[in-house]
Amino acid sequence: MKKKILVKILMISLLSVNLLTACSVSQNISSQVVEKQVELTDAEIAERFIANNKNLIILKDQGVFASGGTVTEPVEGEYDYTKNWQDTTRKGTTAHVDHANTFYQIPYNDTELPMVFLHGYGQSRIGWQATPDGRDGWADMFLRYGHPVYLVDQPRRGEAGNTTTMTKDGFLDAWAEDSKEYKPGDQAWYTHFRIGRVAPERYEGSQFPSGSDAQNQFFRFMTPNTGSFDVTVMKDGLNAVLSDVRNKTGKKSIYVTHSQGCTVGFNTDYKDVAALIFIEPGGAPAVDSDEYKRILDAKVPVAFYYGDYMEGKGPDEIDSTHFWQNSVNGAKEFAEAFNAAGGDCTVFFLPDEGITGNSHFMFEEMNNDVIAEHIENWIKSKNIK
Repeated sequence: MKKKILVKILMISLLSVNLLTACSVSQNISSQVVEKQVELTDAEIAERFIANNKNLIILKDQGVFASGGTVTEPVEGEYDYTKNWQDTTRKGTTAHVDHANTFYQIPYNDTELPMVFLHGYGQSRIGWQATPDGRDGWADMFLRYGHPVYLVDQPRRGEAGNTTTMTKDGFLDAWAEDSKEYKPGDQAWYTHFRIGRVAPERYEGSQFPSGSDAQNQFFRFMTPNTGSFDVTVMKDGLNAVLSDVRNKTGKKSIYVTHSQGCTVGFNTDYKDVAALIFIEPGGAPAVDSDEYKRILDAKVPVAFYYGDYMEGKGPDEIDSTHFWQNSVNGAKEFAEAFNAAGGDCTVFFLPDEGITGNSHFMFEEMNNDVIAEHIENWIKSKNIK
């Protein structure tokens, strides 16, 4: 049976298969290169192609969908289609707002559970797709492991930016939610999230990509909220995403959240979740809190991941060092009580795993592949279905 396959070429150094010259290769596979993509019409050829080219990702589907959100009531009055945009009163018009937006890719070797990734504050799904120095992000790595990946922009951020709470200037920066004024914060990002004391200095042994070009790219990954961070709006959006993913795949998801996104993760419903992975939340739910009980009742394995430069290694004079030490300690207290109550929770402090030099953005750093492999091994060890 013939089957059309979309091949995404991720590596330029593919001379061994002569793709760039569109020649017949040693396995008698002929391919036509069109804008770095190849269409194959034989599933058997695709399988042989995967086996002989480990750096390729062959996708059987990709796309974008919106989940959740609301539609505003029409502005009072009748819509005048003859004037449309010229009628600044916007009479009779509505707005679709506060939804989540998800970009997904499904690998040809779709053998594992889907993974839903939610960014943190100041971030978007770009953080899972790219690194400041141009290497593969976690999205590509987990695709190679056989996971469909679903990369979410939460409501009021990135590709899901439309909201009725938008300020007149078009954005509301989370550093200044009370004043609703933009305030710069590059240096605060660098210090608080344990890259170094002051940019461009990095801590000794840091895995954060070096050089002004990478630093420039990192800061330009940032994107502000277009409206206030409302946990109810965010968790409603992610509940809808997780439900949509299950409807599309027939499977529960491994739900991965980072930083402020973990707050959303703590409050999400788990009926469509197979496992929870929290990447450096600012703090774990208090024992016996509603969030704690919700996670315990879900009866799914839970993992916390924390990087380096805390627990005595971070500079003592920086307040953020103590903040992150307290975060790790809180996660360990959560895990101890959680496991005693019959749950399954592990806190991975990466230096204890022999993985050093990582900041808050471990998924963008030079050893992000090592950490992705660690996560994949944890998933496999839990026999998650």
